[in-house]
Amino acid sequence: MSKNRIEARMEALKEKNEKAFITYITAGLPNLSATKEIIKAQEKAGVDVIEMGIPFSDPIADGPVIQQASFDAIQNGATLKKIFVALEELRADGVDVPIIFMMYYNTVLHYGVEAFAKKCKEVGVDGLIIPDLPFEEQEEMKKALDNDDRTIFIQLVSPVSKDRVPMILEGARGFVYCVSSMGVTGQAAAFHKEVVSYLSYVKEASRIPVMMGFGIRIAADVAPMKDIIDGAIVGSHFINLMRENNFNPEAAAEYCRTFKKELNEL
Repeated sequence: MSKNRIEARMEALKEKNEKAFITYITAGLPNLSATKEIIKAQEKAGVDVIEMGIPFSDPIADGPVIQQASFDAIQNGATLKKIFVALEELRADGVDVPIIFMMYYNTVLHYGVEAFAKKCKEVGVDGLIIPDLPFEEQEEMKKALDNDDRTIFIQLVSPVSKDRVPMILEGARGFVYCVSSMGVTGQAAAFHKEVVSYLSYVKEASRIPVMMGFGIRIAADVAPMKDIIDGAIVGSHFINLMRENNFNPEAAAEYCRTFKKELNEL
């Protein structure tokens, strides 16, 4: 079985002693053809992994920016089925960057867990992040993905996960997504006051790379944690930037090139 794209990328970065740069974009914002162009531009700019947010009507873990992005994408006709088609087209065009679906479990349930897992493998979804699916309830989803490296389940931890971290990371794949603040996405660099000790604790417990997300805008935001984390994730700020630049793929590429370079110069 071929190695999972996310894990292959993480290994390559480790060999080069580089940190990973991961972005989040809501699929279908402003429309799916624009989403595809932005993804292609980011791949050329050297982004390591792209999280595609699957629009949902009640995105409870998200702040105003991603909520609005989700709403707009749905208004513009984005559906899970159309997003699967768009991803299939990207892969057919030779896009090889690791892509993760970040989504809510209701969307999976509505599609059917088995059918969803099968479709993900078919179209080239490399990983899943499901913030509202607690560790204790992940079995059905993991079982549907099992025995196949094409699509892996990515674990999320937060500053209140402390006692649960070893359990959550047992058998975890790809990387661990560390939520850096309490509350929702998009709070500008308002990191949890114990963020350094929390990240250190996760790093110590983890066999896989540790990524930090929520509230990051520029590479300098993660400078205090640079010796602990293996990479950074930018979501809300990236969506704001795209809106400000009328979803211009070149603006996406420029931001990604700069962030990736600065992240590895910290």
